[in-house]
Amino acid sequence: MKKTDTIYVAGHRGLAGSAIWRHLENEGFSNLVGFSSSELDLTNRPAVLEMMARITPDVVIDAAAKVGGIHANDTYPAEFLSDNLQIQLNVMDAAHQAGVARLLFLGSSCIYPKFAEQPIKESSLLTGALEETNSAYGIAKIAGILQVQAMRKQYGHRWISAMPTNLYGPNDNYHPENSHVLAAFIRRFHEAKMSGAESVTIWGTGSPLREFMHVDDLASAVVFLLEHYDDPETINVGSGQEISISDLAHLIAEIVGFDGSIDHDLSQPDGTPRKMLDSSRLHALGWKPRWELREGIADAYEWFVQNPANLRSV
Repeated sequence: MKKTDTIYVAGHRGLAGSAIWRHLENEGFSNLVGFSSSELDLTNRPAVLEMMARITPDVVIDAAAKVGGIHANDTYPAEFLSDNLQIQLNVMDAAHQAGVARLLFLGSSCIYPKFAEQPIKESSLLTGALEETNSAYGIAKIAGILQVQAMRKQYGHRWISAMPTNLYGPNDNYHPENSHVLAAFIRRFHEAKMSGAESVTIWGTGSPLREFMHVDDLASAVVFLLEHYDDPETINVGSGQEISISDLAHLIAEIVGFDGSIDHDLSQPDGTPRKMLDSSRLHALGWKPRWELREGIADAYEWFVQNPANLRSV
């Protein structure tokens, strides 16, 4: 990519999109384009087509999505399926009509089967049933991968897709019900500390293992892939740092400064037992993550404390 390329970042206000935007700016890219949801509704097909034809970007990064944790995915499956299908279809069709040669679509590790062999290789896609609580979101993201592959096959576009592991960091969603587990823990333990609560309750047994990556590492991987990767197969973007939900809760409690007890609500689901990506293909290309988990969580907590007015409420 050239520093003067017009780069449209869909979802540039979200967790992933804002990190990608910051990284591009830091790398000297000078012609970035983004629209807030109030400026452009990505489910509005005519509006998206008009926008893309008007700005004619050289590169499109599709980081836009309706996202959430177990509770949100399990409670609103229709919205997670419909909204995400519409967003990615509109963005890609508009990019095709505008002649965009280079596009990166961001998916999610929930595209892989619930009981995929661990660590999960890209070849595990479509080899088994998904985790029930987020299958609607997973199906939408799988459709996005297949759309990238179809556009490559039929039109020769140099489009790619990347599958990040669980992300956290600045601009995360800290909604008390709809956030992902790491952000939810930061908020819950912080509020418990501030209120003087004696205990915090977490869902399930705490035994599931999860991989987490600071969103700034994803941002550097996205730019790296746009410059070094051109293959129809999706590629995993992981940190290689795995931790149980129980150990994560204790780590965050320590970082936040909460010294009460941690209880388990065994009536709530655990989700997938283990979800660790095999990112060896990306690492073999020369990219490696920078953030360690403890350091990254401390950074995320600092942002949370310093930005109360910027915490998302949905």
